[in-house]
Amino acid sequence: MWNPDTYFNSLEEQLKPAFSFEGQAEEWPAWREQLKTRFIEQLGGFPKQRADLSPVLLERKELEGYVRERVEITTYTGLRMPMYVLIPRNKKGPFAPVVALHGHGYGSKEIVGLEPDGKERQGEPGRYKDFAIQLAERGFLVLVPELLGFGDRRLLADQHKPPEESSCNFISARLLMQGQTIAGYRVYETMRAIDYLAERPDVDLSRIGCMGISGGGLVAGFTAAVDERIHSTVISGYTNTFKGSILTRLHCFDNYVPGILQTVEMPDLISLICPRSLFIEAGKEDTVFPFEPVLQAHQRLEEVYRTVGAKDKLAYHFFDGGHEISGAESYDWLEQHLS
Repeated sequence: MWNPDTYFNSLEEQLKPAFSFEGQAEEWPAWREQLKTRFIEQLGGFPKQRADLSPVLLERKELEGYVRERVEITTYTGLRMPMYVLIPRNKKGPFAPVVALHGHGYGSKEIVGLEPDGKERQGEPGRYKDFAIQLAERGFLVLVPELLGFGDRRLLADQHKPPEESSCNFISARLLMQGQTIAGYRVYETMRAIDYLAERPDVDLSRIGCMGISGGGLVAGFTAAVDERIHSTVISGYTNTFKGSILTRLHCFDNYVPGILQTVEMPDLISLICPRSLFIEAGKEDTVFPFEPVLQAHQRLEEVYRTVGAKDKLAYHFFDGGHEISGAESYDWLEQHLS
């Protein structure tokens, strides 16, 4: 009788987010700017001045069909981020760039065909299916940031652990004590990756795409919501409702933004991407982000896109599969919208 389940369920049922777009098309821009400003505040805010990127080329390797570079940049003052850059060899630039964002696992190497130790992978690619390579082979210049807390960007205390174990929770805890969030850091660092793209002469900045899976889907959706340089976005294995996914189980702490449900539910938050192009990819058997709330989120996004007059900019593929990349339709969609 002393279990607090009923109490917490009641608290969540009573929550009424302050932002849920119910207006007309002409009211959309003002509503969007208000929510965007509030959301950035809840992420912890971004630096007022951007540090010099100071890019350094770490390595370069020619492979069949593409060249793989590894570059590092400064994101926050005093914080460096490595990235892979996959450059097609079978066509000339300027290229449409796509920022490819990995999910939980061993980091950026996992989606560019490498083992955790940096050696070329010999076995099957797994649930993320080397989607960065798939995009490069279709002619995109693909930028793959190493998200904070994964792979080579784990804390020193975690370096001895299995490569799939991240530093997300401890970094999240340290940032929360300072009024920051790891989600906010990853969004801002992805924006800095786009700043880097702007310095490359082989990139067409009018055709920037973004694709992410799982935790990388969060980063893709959140970044596209606040950075209008992104033309077209694919969110795989993430689009849902907070109540139907994040509150149903204990997720990694990188999913939690303090007070977010007082402000907005996930579909309205993702709707900040409107009227730009958005593709939702989800597996019907996904147990991490369950399918029924995916349908609820998509219905809500359809309502917003229709109201704003951009229904043709929203597409989806619900496939037979679990928490994984499909690509069966999303790659073609990116080609169509970034061609």
